[in-house]
Amino acid sequence: MYKYLILSVSAKDIFHEAVKQALQKEQWVITDDPLKFKFGNVNFQIDLGAERLVAAERAGEKIAVEIKSFLNASAITDFYAALGQFLSYRLALEGTEPERVLYLAVPVDAYRTFFQLEFTQTAVQKYQVLLVVYDPVNEVIVQWIK
Repeated sequence: MYKYLILSVSAKDIFHEAVKQALQKEQWVITDDPLKFKFGNVNFQIDLGAERLVAAERAGEKIAVEIKSFLNASAITDFYAALGQFLSYRLALEGTEPERVLYLAVPVDAYRTFFQLEFTQTAVQKYQVLLVVYDPVNEVIVQWIK
């Protein structure tokens, strides 16, 4: 894992900026940092909102990205929290911005280990979790998984 990245800046900030830079490298325009919205009487805040304004095959596509670091000692605890957030955010987005597609961003190390476990793969498929696998060191998107 990337535990050595924790310097004077929090890991969340480091991973957040890495994903933001990676999306921009792929021609996404960051429209919201964070994406704030309200559904009913509940306020929500997703890490990033982005839109693809170029590239004819994806022009006008809107996404929201919830960024996770998976740095805690228990990957399953991180996953429980991430899955709960993802499902809640997706439900709220469907009611407010149904055209925006929600992704869960996970670091490549977590994807290559924890996300290869049978339980994790089953949960991701069952709950239709869309993933963005990112490399926080090189600030690139490794894979989009729908």
